[in-house]
Amino acid sequence: MSKRTDIAIIGGGPAGLSAAINAVARGKSVQLMSSVGNNLEKAENVDNYLGFYKISGTELMNKFEEHARALGVSAMKGRVSNIMPLGDHFLINFGGEITESTTVILAIGVAKARQIPGEADLLGRGVSYCATCDGMLYRGKKVVVWGMAQDAIEETNFLNGIGVDVTLIARGSRSSELKADIPFISGAIGEIIGKDRVTAVTVGQDTIEVQGVFILRSSIAPSSLVPGLETQNGYIKVTNKMETNIPGIFAAGDCTGTPLQISKATGEGLIAAQQAARYIDASQSK
Repeated sequence: MSKRTDIAIIGGGPAGLSAAINAVARGKSVQLMSSVGNNLEKAENVDNYLGFYKISGTELMNKFEEHARALGVSAMKGRVSNIMPLGDHFLINFGGEITESTTVILAIGVAKARQIPGEADLLGRGVSYCATCDGMLYRGKKVVVWGMAQDAIEETNFLNGIGVDVTLIARGSRSSELKADIPFISGAIGEIIGKDRVTAVTVGQDTIEVQGVFILRSSIAPSSLVPGLETQNGYIKVTNKMETNIPGIFAAGDCTGTPLQISKATGEGLIAAQQAARYIDASQSK
């Protein structure tokens, strides 16, 4: 178990980086976790962020990251699969490794992928978001990986290596990096079937009997990431202090709702960091 961090920030976009530099300015230890890529990096031109005119999204992100690195903050690349509140702190599953933090700031952007029918109902009963975490539970069993994240092939190969009967399902063609003995289906899961546990998935017109489904998205819906987290219209519900309904968890940026703009994200990141720091100081003074 790693040493507990003051503030774990999930997301390395404008909101997450703003939260990180402001948390450091408040003297708090920070762990920044980010999946690969974000929407700003894809913007061809940014004209509406004060002080930067006719700059590409990639250039602007580089400046944000440079600022953070100058303060000793750099994002660890990977995927957070779940966050578990445990009284006065949180356990965070980051790429199969467990880390601790006193507070959490969610700056996860907008989860564009819709949940698969049956996914929410069977989460923890055959549906998992982390192969390295839960893979050993499925040794000798038949599972599928629905691979939409960049690490899908790596995790599929891992499952195969520990004795899981795994098939990779993904859009497009088979990757040369996938082990030769692993079956591949080009397509998408339409439904996850099961009453008490997963029993099958559908792909197109076909039904495939399985005992587990590993869904590897680059982003996870907030309500799936944190049990009991309150959302509204698909966004995380927050107060004007960026507080969620779970004490110690704050949120900032696109994940809190419209407008989906850089200025809003960086401003909310500042507020979230300040409030997280105050939350820590208040808890330590008790």
